[in-house]
Amino acid sequence: MNQQPTTKPVLQSVPPATRFVQVVIAALLLLFVLISPADGGDGDPEGLPVLSISVLQFGTAHWELGHILNWELDHENGYQLELKLVANLPASRLAVTSGSVNGAVADLLWAQSRFQAGTPYLYVPFSSQIGDIVVAENSGIESVADLVGKRIGVAGGPDSKGWILLLKVAARLGINLAESADVQFAAPPLLSQALKRGQVDAIVTYWHFAARLKGEGGWRSAFGMADLLTAMDLDRNLPMLGYVFPADWAENHGPLMDRFAASLRQAKVDLANEESHWQKLRPLMRSPATGVFHALRKGFVAGTPAPLTDQRIADLHRLLALTGADPENLMPAELFYRRQP
Repeated sequence: MNQQPTTKPVLQSVPPATRFVQVVIAALLLLFVLISPADGGDGDPEGLPVLSISVLQFGTAHWELGHILNWELDHENGYQLELKLVANLPASRLAVTSGSVNGAVADLLWAQSRFQAGTPYLYVPFSSQIGDIVVAENSGIESVADLVGKRIGVAGGPDSKGWILLLKVAARLGINLAESADVQFAAPPLLSQALKRGQVDAIVTYWHFAARLKGEGGWRSAFGMADLLTAMDLDRNLPMLGYVFPADWAENHGPLMDRFAASLRQAKVDLANEESHWQKLRPLMRSPATGVFHALRKGFVAGTPAPLTDQRIADLHRLLALTGADPENLMPAELFYRRQP
């Protein structure tokens, strides 16, 4: 009888020691996958802490944040900046309130409203620009009193800071401007067009829309919002816009806030002193014509906020009360970031 050849099994038995090593390696690989940070996690490939900020694609804050990224000022200051571009302010605010980003840009009144609602935010100063009152170059409007009987376009709504300040200053002069002028509220681009068409005599608009008009030629400032602050005995250089971060989160990431603030200071100095830096930012400014480009640059630099002092914080509190905030429930001083190098 012929003997059948012996067939070796396809799977060889593995020694226990070898099998143990394989199991350990597989477990380590799985653990590595599970703990590797996802996008927007606690660190980037270089091990730097990540700071994520929601910003309008063509917003003015994107200019200085873009400069930080262009020149890696974030890495230089020991962190990684990540931007989430959004189309409008509600989307930006939703991003920070939902926790999908660490911070966003907001105005002082929004930060105050969040504080009153029980969700405080740390406020890192960004810009002291409020807005401008723009008229035709040949207009006779030079002061608040000259607005009586005129057609005024106001950006935003009745609760906008600029309009409230204008009403307060007019009231000091004995003028009820809401009743003595023809007032229309609309979006800034529509107001610019209305002014060009002669449908209004003056517009109270955001500074960058005013800068575009003045850069085109034929338009000028009747007076600025800073003049209204002076008329109300307030400091002219108050940070009306800021980067906002949930207060609890910011307290737990104090060193990261300091690094971010340091890069902001460096960016503002660069942009104020070197016009060539702005050429890289021109696409973020919608590639404006030369006159508009220079007007925007000048306006941005002019809005660099002065360091916060006790007096400036007191003036911010007064301004909040003037614009309708509860004077007994104002943002405390510790929510205004003021550390200096």
